[in-house]
Amino acid sequence: SRRRRKRKRRSCTSTPRRQGAPAPRRRVTASDLSLSCLVADPNHTVMEEIIPVMILYRCVTQVNIKGVQRRTYEMCVMCFAALGSRLGAPRVFFFPVSFLAVEMRNLKLLKSLRSTELRGPGSPLRLSVRADTGSLLVASHCSITEYDPRTGQVVSEASLTAGGFLPEDGGGAVVGLQDLAELESACLSTAGGDVVLFNFNTCQLECVGSVDSGLTSMSWSPDEELVVLTTGQETIIMMTKHFEPITEVGIHQDDFGEARKVRVWNREGVLQATSEPINGLEQALCWKPSGSLIASTQRHPNKHSVVFMEKNGLLHGDFTLPFSKDHAKVRDLLWNSDSTVLAVWLEDLAAGEDQQVNASIQLWVAGNYHWYLKQSLDFGRDSRKAPVCVCWDPERPLRLHVVTRGWTSVTYDWGWATERSPGTDAAADANVAVIDGDKILVTNFRQCVVPPPMCSFELQLTSPVNQVTFLCQPQGTNRLAALTSDGQISVYAQGESCDRDVRDAMRDPSEVEVDGVVVSAVHGSQTGTVALQLEDGQIRKLRWGEPPLLSVEDWRDASGCSINFPVPCVQTALCSISGEEYLLGLTDRSHLYAGDTELASNISSFGVCNDFLLITTHSHTCRCLQLTTLSVKGLQAALASDGGQNDESLRRVERGSRIVTVVPQDTRVVLQMPRGNLETVHHRALVLAQLRKWLDSLRFRESFECMRKLRINLNLLYDHNPKVFLENMEAFITQLGSISHINLFVTELKEEDTTSTMYPRGPESSPVQTRPVSGQKKVDVVCDALRSAMESMDPNKFFLSVLTTHVKKTVPELEVALQKVHELRVNPPRAAGAVSAEEALKYLLFLVNVNDLYEHSLGTYDFDLVLMVAEKSQKDPKEYLPFLNMLKSLETNYQRYTIDKHLKRYSKALHHLSKCGEEHFHEALQLVREQKLHSEALRLYAADGAHYKALSCAYAEHLMEQQQAEQAGLLLWRCGEPVGALQAFASSSSWRNAICTAQQIPLPADQLALLARDLAEKLIEQRRFAEAALLLDQYAKDCEEAILALITGSVWEEALRLIYMHDRQDITETNLKPALLEAVGTQTAFLEAQVAAFTRHRARLAVVREQKEKARLGMLDCPDAELYSEASSVMSGSKYSQSNSRVSSRSSKNRRKAERKKLSLKEGSPMEDRALVYALGEILTTEVHGLLKALVLFQFDKQAEKLQPAYEEALQAMEAAVPEVWLTGPNSTANSIMASFQQQQRPAAPQPGRHRLSSLFIHNSSCDVCLCN
Repeated sequence: SRRRRKRKRRSCTSTPRRQGAPAPRRRVTASDLSLSCLVADPNHTVMEEIIPVMILYRCVTQVNIKGVQRRTYEMCVMCFAALGSRLGAPRVFFFPVSFLAVEMRNLKLLKSLRSTELRGPGSPLRLSVRADTGSLLVASHCSITEYDPRTGQVVSEASLTAGGFLPEDGGGAVVGLQDLAELESACLSTAGGDVVLFNFNTCQLECVGSVDSGLTSMSWSPDEELVVLTTGQETIIMMTKHFEPITEVGIHQDDFGEARKVRVWNREGVLQATSEPINGLEQALCWKPSGSLIASTQRHPNKHSVVFMEKNGLLHGDFTLPFSKDHAKVRDLLWNSDSTVLAVWLEDLAAGEDQQVNASIQLWVAGNYHWYLKQSLDFGRDSRKAPVCVCWDPERPLRLHVVTRGWTSVTYDWGWATERSPGTDAAADANVAVIDGDKILVTNFRQCVVPPPMCSFELQLTSPVNQVTFLCQPQGTNRLAALTSDGQISVYAQGESCDRDVRDAMRDPSEVEVDGVVVSAVHGSQTGTVALQLEDGQIRKLRWGEPPLLSVEDWRDASGCSINFPVPCVQTALCSISGEEYLLGLTDRSHLYAGDTELASNISSFGVCNDFLLITTHSHTCRCLQLTTLSVKGLQAALASDGGQNDESLRRVERGSRIVTVVPQDTRVVLQMPRGNLETVHHRALVLAQLRKWLDSLRFRESFECMRKLRINLNLLYDHNPKVFLENMEAFITQLGSISHINLFVTELKEEDTTSTMYPRGPESSPVQTRPVSGQKKVDVVCDALRSAMESMDPNKFFLSVLTTHVKKTVPELEVALQKVHELRVNPPRAAGAVSAEEALKYLLFLVNVNDLYEHSLGTYDFDLVLMVAEKSQKDPKEYLPFLNMLKSLETNYQRYTIDKHLKRYSKALHHLSKCGEEHFHEALQLVREQKLHSEALRLYAADGAHYKALSCAYAEHLMEQQQAEQAGLLLWRCGEPVGALQAFASSSSWRNAICTAQQIPLPADQLALLARDLAEKLIEQRRFAEAALLLDQYAKDCEEAILALITGSVWEEALRLIYMHDRQDITETNLKPALLEAVGTQTAFLEAQVAAFTRHRARLAVVREQKEKARLGMLDCPDAELYSEASSVMSGSKYSQSNSRVSSRSSKNRRKAERKKLSLKEGSPMEDRALVYALGEILTTEVHGLLKALVLFQFDKQAEKLQPAYEEALQAMEAAVPEVWLTGPNSTANSIMASFQQQQRPAAPQPGRHRLSSLFIHNSSCDVCLCN
C-alpha cells in the first residue's frame, strides 16, 4: 500500500470554544444507501470560487432598486410602495414546506444574513455546517475556523500551518471538510495527503492518517459511517468512520478505457455500474439525498444541460440551462437536504472589460416533469464578492450558506409561497403567478383551471425573476409586480396602461426604520392595515399617515396588550374575527396561530377569502369556517372537533392536499395534490353561504342552477325562508321558466326541514317557521301554492307541472290528475304549445306506476278514462276488457261496490252496498265481519231497523272476542238484548250494570242472589272488598259474609258499621280483633323489609352514580366503562331511540309496563341507576291510618304506639334522603318537589277503600310515590 497511517497530536494556536455552546448530537441525514461513492473525471480539480445569483424582471414600468445594508443584515422583501390611497401596501404570503408538489409555489427570500466579521489569512477553501449548533466551519490556506453567523463571532480557531499540515507560504490546499456530529469533531483532508480531526471541545488538531501520493478529494457517506478518499495516484480508498481501511481500488480499469464515464461502487468498494461514454459530461456531480438520481452537467453542440442518471448509470431526464453552451461553466451542483431544490453554481467563461468574470447561483425546482428556475443570485464581477464556498444547511432545507473570496459570509433563508391576487370582489380574477426563469406563468382561476406547467398566459421578461406580488388596492388586485435579478421592478396591468401615480410612487418610495429583521409583510385590503413579522415572531403594525409619514408600532389587542407569535410563521394573513382584526400565522410545524393564541396544530395550509377561513389539515380534511360568527375560542373548538354528520364546514380531501387559491365571491376552492395536479372543489360552506345570499335577494334562477349542479337538495329553496318563498311564488316560476326545472323541484319536495338536518343554520341565524299554515304539511302547502300560481299565470303552459303538484302531495291526488287529463282529452286547448291529452297521460305514466294509475282511474268510475289509461299502458286487452264489460253490466251502486272491493276500498264499498237493497244485506254483513267495519255500518242503517240490530249483535260478538265485554254488554242492552247484555256484564265484573239488566229481565230473587254471590267472588279476587260486601249485604242478604269480606280487605270502619247495623257484635271478638292484631304484625314486618330495601338501594345508587361520574371524567379504567356512561340517559331521551312497533301499538299502561321491564336491578346493567330510583319510588305505598284508629278504638295501645313511631321514623329518614336520591338541588324542600311535580302531572285519584294520608309526593321516571304518615 502506498498509504501509511500515523497518529500524532500537536499543540496548535487556537481560539477557545464559546461558553455555553450546545452539546453535539447524532444526526443521520440519509439511511443505509446501497451505493455511496461517486467519482467523476479524474482530472477534476478543486474548485476555488462560487458565485451567487440575483433576480431580474421585465415590465411596462421599470424602477432600479439599490441594495440597502444596515450593519450585518440585508433585508429582501418585495412589495408595492403604498402612499396614501394611490397604491396598496406590502403584501407577502408564506406557505408550509411539507409537500413535494411545488408547481404553484415560488421560493420567496425571507431574509439574508450577511456578515463581514469573519477574517483570516489566505482565502477560504472549504465550508461545512455544524448540524447541532448551526455554526460555519471554514477551512482556508492557513487555518480552520468555527464561526457563528448569527452573532458575528468566531467560536474557535486552529492553525493548520503551525501544525505542519499546510505550508506557511500558502501553497497548500484543503480538499475536503466534513462535520462529524457523533465524534464532536470536523474532518478535513489536505492536498498533501493528511487526514486531520479538529476537536470542537479541545480545539486541537489530530492527524489520523496520511497518504504519500497526496489527496485530491474526500467524501463522507450521509450516515457518516464511511469515508472515501481519492489519491494522487488515481485510486479510491474506502475506510470506516474510525479510519479502518476497507478497500483500495483504481479509478481507471483496463476494460473500460479512458472515456468520460460515471462509475458507482457499493459500500464494500465493489464496482456496481459504469455508465456508457457520455460526450461532453462535465466534472460537476451530485447525488440526490433521496437516493434516486445522480445529477451532472453536459455540454451539447447547441446547449448546456443538467442531466440525471440512475444508479445503474442510465440517463434519466435533463433540463437546459438558460444560456448558450459557451457562456458559462458549471462549478458545482448541490442538492438541498430534502431533495426539493437543486443549486447550480455558475461562472462566466468570458471575462469582462475589467478582466473579471461574473458568478451566479441558480435554484431549480422540479414539478410535473418540468424544471423551474425559481431564484437567480448574481454576485457581479468583483472578485472579492465572488463565492468560493457554497453549501446547504443540513437542518433547514431552504437555507443556503455562501462564503466569498473576501471572507464575507451570507446565509439565505427561503420559504415556499403561493403568489395569488388578494381580491375579494367579483372583479378579481383569482390569479396565481408562478416563476419560471425569465417568465411568469399566470393562471386565471376564475376562468379556467390549467394544470402546471401550463398556464393561462405568460409574461416574458429580460432577466430571471426572483419575486412576484400582486397589488393590494381593492380595485386593482389583478395588477402584478415582478422583481428581477438585475434589481428592476416591473409592473403589469391587464388590458390597461400603467397609471402615472404608480410610476411616481415607485420612483419616490417612503421609508421607515424597523427595529429588527422583517421576514413577512401582509396588507389588509379592507382595513388598510399592514402587519409586519420579525424573524423572532414579533408582530408590528405599520401605520400610514399623511405622505410621506409612516410609523411602526407594536400589535396590540382590544385590551391594549402587546401580541406576538410564539414562534416565527412561514405564512401570515390578516382577517377579522367577530369584528376584531387578527393576524393569522402558520408555522413550519403546522401550528396555526391567531396572534399569540394557538388555534390548531395539524394545519397544512390555509387561506382567507371574504369572511371565511379555509384550511387543510394533516387528517386529510378541508375546513371552511365563517369568521364573522365565531370567536377565537369558537375557532379553537371548531378546529378541535371532528364535525358532525351534516357539518357543512368539513369535507374530506385527498391526502396531502393544500390550498392554492379561493375564487372570490364564488364557491370554488383550488387544491393542489402531492403529485402536482390541481382539483377544484365547491366547499359546502361556501356554496350554502352563496345560496343564502341569492335566496335573500330573490335570485331563484342562480340558486336553482347552483343547487342542481352541486347536488344541493332543492328543498332548501323553500326551507331557507318559507314565508318569503310563498309570497314570491310567481317570481320563482318566472325565473325558472323551464317546465322541467319546476317539475324537478316539485319531485324533490319532502317533509324534512333541510335547514335543521342536512344544512343546519349557524348560531347567528334565527330559526324560520317552516310550516306557516297550521295543521298542513310542507309538501301540500308548496304544491297547492305552486299550482295556484301556475293556473293563474298560464294553465296550458304549466299543465304538466300542475299534474306533478297533484301527484306529489302527501296523499296523491291521482283521481284529480286523471280527471284533468280526461277534460283535456274532451276539450283540447287551442293555444299554441299547449300539451295534448296523450302527452299528459304519458307524463303521468312516467310519474306513477302504470298499475297504480290504472286502479286509480278505475276508482273514478269513468270507463272512458280507464280505457284511455289502459291503452297507454302495456296491459293486454284480454286482461281488462272482460272485467270492464262485466262491470258495465251491473247496477250502478253494485257496480261501484264491486270496483271499490276490487281496489280494497272497503269503506266506500260498504257505502255503495248499503244502497243495493234487502237482497244484498247478507253480503254487507259478511263484508262488515271480514273487514271489521262495524262502526261504519251502524252509521249507514236506521237505529230502529232489523238490520241495525243484526249489525249491533255482530259488533258485540266482535267486542267479546277483543276482551271488551263491558262495551259489548252496553251495545246489546241498547239494541234490546238484555239476556246477552247480562252475560257480558257478568263476565266483565260490571256488577252495577249486571244488576240493572237482571232486574230489567226480571230475574227471580233466588237467581238474583246467586248472581250477586258470583259477582262478589270475582270482586274479592280483584281485591274490591267494599263492592263485594255491598253485593253480599244488599242482594245476597248475607251480612256475615259481607262483614268478613270487609275484614279481609282491612276496611275496618265499614266492617264496624255493618256489625252494629245487623247486631253481630260476636264477629268483633271472633274475627275483627284477631284480624287487627294480625294486621299489626304484617305491617311491622312489611315496614322492616321496606326500610331495609330503601337503605340497600340508596347505598347502591350512590356507588353507581360515583362510577358513572368517574367514567365521564375518564377516571374509570375498566373496559366496560361505557356501561356507566351517560349514553343510557341520552338514548332514552332521544327522539331517534329505537322502538319496537309491537310495543308502541299497545295501550299506555302496557307501554309503561314494557318500559319498566327495561329497568333491571342487576349490578352493572346499563340502566341500573334508573331502576334503583324507580325501586326507591315504589317503597311504602301502603296506608296505616285506618289501622291505627281501629287499634286505638279497641284499646290495642301498645301495638299502636309501636307502629306509629316506626312509620314516622321511616318517613323522616326517607324524606331526608329525597334530595340525594332525586338530585333536586340543595335548596329544594318536600313542598317544592311536590309543587314541581304537580305542575307536570297531577297524581291519580285514590281508589275507593285505598285512601292515603300523604305528606310528600315525589316524581321521578314517570312514577308516583306516596309516603304515608
